[in-house]
Amino acid sequence: MELTQSGFFFDLPIYSPIKIDDEHLESFKDIIDGTRKKEFEGYNPWRKLESTFVVTTDLIPSHSSFLTSGGYGTINIKCKRTDDSFRFFVLWSPTTKEFMKIGQYPSVADFHISEIKQYKKLLPEEKLREFTRAIGLAANGVGIGSFVYLRRIFEFLVNEAFTKAKNDGVLDEETFFKCRMDEKLELLSHYLPDFLVSNKGMYSILSLGVHELDEKTCLAHFDTLRVGIEIILDEKLEEFRKSEKIAAAKKKLDELKGNIKK
Repeated sequence: MELTQSGFFFDLPIYSPIKIDDEHLESFKDIIDGTRKKEFEGYNPWRKLESTFVVTTDLIPSHSSFLTSGGYGTINIKCKRTDDSFRFFVLWSPTTKEFMKIGQYPSVADFHISEIKQYKKLLPEEKLREFTRAIGLAANGVGIGSFVYLRRIFEFLVNEAFTKAKNDGVLDEETFFKCRMDEKLELLSHYLPDFLVSNKGMYSILSLGVHELDEKTCLAHFDTLRVGIEIILDEKLEEFRKSEKIAAAKKKLDELKGNIKK
């Protein structure tokens, strides 16, 4: 996997070892060496804002033996907008060339759960909790369980679209429920976000994860599928906000016409 500061601190689950080869060496040093002062983007869950971060712990050069001898270490990163500091505990083995987080505060889930609250207008509370559970499980190394909840979100979005199509008289239950998922997506293409229809294979991957893939494989692909779900929700959120704006403008125009007539 590609190693970046933001990916390591904000996305990578704990106890997920990364092999540090020549390709990853500079990125590895950016993570453990606070003197480099290389900035990276991320989300501050305490302040609920996007910010720029920088590593403040200098495991090297102050503790140069860490790079050659390995062992446990503590890394702090600082939010440059607020000066909030977050702590990460790491383990490095020069023998196996493996580097991993063994603890952190806030958790990976904390960095992402606050972000998904923007979807509360689109998802009922139960589904929002399931999305939260998916992120929390993945953050703690539970890949298969995280896929179960992502698949439920996917199914909810499809069933929601079917309800609209049925109410419009476009599709009946008998036809819908006898179809496979890819066929359902084709039938509902005018009721679903473009990204979902164009990437219908997401559901097959989620189902494969639940029934056949192991924890490690599910975790390796969780972020890709989570982002896919978020893109789908982002499309729906944009449409929802547009509808709200149109409704508000129409209401004001109607009021204006009424006042002019008077």
